[in-house]
Formats: sequence, structure tokens, C-alpha cells
Amino acid sequence: MEPYEHTTQRRPWVVGVSGASGTPYAASVLRGLLAAGEDVDLVVSRASRLTLLDETGIAFRDAHWREDLRDWLALGADGKPGTFEIDLARVRYWPAGDLAAGPSSGSYAVKGMLIVPASTACVAGVALGLSKDLLQRVASVTLKERRRLVVAVRETPLSGQTLKQLVALDEAGAVVLPASPAFYAGATHIQDLVDFVAGRVLDAAGVPHQLYRRWKGELGAARSPGED
Repeated sequence: MEPYEHTTQRRPWVVGVSGASGTPYAASVLRGLLAAGEDVDLVVSRASRLTLLDETGIAFRDAHWREDLRDWLALGADGKPGTFEIDLARVRYWPAGDLAAGPSSGSYAVKGMLIVPASTACVAGVALGLSKDLLQRVASVTLKERRRLVVAVRETPLSGQTLKQLVALDEAGAVVLPASPAFYAGATHIQDLVDFVAGRVLDAAGVPHQLYRRWKGELGAARSPGED
């Protein structure tokens, strides 16, 4: 019997984009992961394509995902094209309807999953253990394999049922992270607010980044020019 050949194994973060408003959050998280040298497996739900089209004018297509993703990630949060330069060499895309995709199995090596943004429908599906599409299936696999799952819920107000489902996700080991921007970091642009939420998602995943100014215990520091 031939010995098993050991190779350096790719271990990506799976990023799931659901249909909630907030596609700039997903774009910032993806840029942050790539800037940190992380591999990414991307799943874009059908509902999120409608949101992406509405918020950016970009029609995300399976057959042309690379150019559509590049156009999306190049956008600033204000919709200005060409704001960012993107290298997609570390990205692998899986169609949401492909339930035989690699990340659908627990034996597929990943570091964890980040759902950004997470709609209440997505929250319900994951909390109930449904697998209506690849995004929900990967989330279920992530929980059963005890891997890191970050759910950046973007909805307001929250119903009692959704609150119960978020508690269930917390009890199952997920990190429930509301897409709630803060202002102590000295935001002067919409991109700053978006990057704060994306940075907190990456913090929860343990991925280093420089997306926002961290609190250092000094009142007014964010208003002082030239200070980090």
C-alpha cells in the first residue's frame, strides 16, 4: 500500500452572504481576510443576490463570479467604484444550490464560517438545523464539527422568536455579533462604520487586521489627529 502523501492543506474561512441588507459589511470582511493572507470559500445565497443588485447595481452570476466579485469588492461603502484593489487568487466560489460542494462535508478542512450579513431567515434556518441551501448546510456542519461560527445578524427590531433563535445559536457555540457600528473609533466616513463591524467579525474569528482604531482607555483620543 502506497504511503499517504502529506501536503500543505488549504484551510479556508467560509464566508456566507445571506439576503439581509449590508453587503458592504461582507465586502469589508472579505477584503480583510484576503489582506491577512487567509484563504476564502465564498457562498452567496440567492436572496443576497437581490440585495447586492439593489445596494450596488451588481448582478452576481455563477458563471462570471470572479469578475462580479472583483467589481463588488472594489466598491467603497459609498458606492464609488475602484476604491479598492483586489486579488482573488485565494478565493474559491461555491454556488448556493450545490449541496455536494466541498464545505458541505465535515471532512472538508476549514477554519470556520462567517455569515455576513445574516438575515433573520438565515438565523432561523441555522438555529433549526435546516439545510435548504449550501449556506445553511455549511453552518450546520460548522456547529457539529465544533468550529468557529460567527453570525453577524443585521436586522432591527428583533422579534421574540428571532431572539430565542439567537440564544439557541449562542448555546450551540456560535458567536452572535450584531452588525452594530460604534463611534468611539473616530469615524468620519461611512466606510469607517462598515469597517468597524467587519473588524469585530474578524476579531471574533481571531484574524488580525487594521480596519478600525482600537480603544486604549483615553477619552477623546479618536478626535486627536495623528494618533493611532
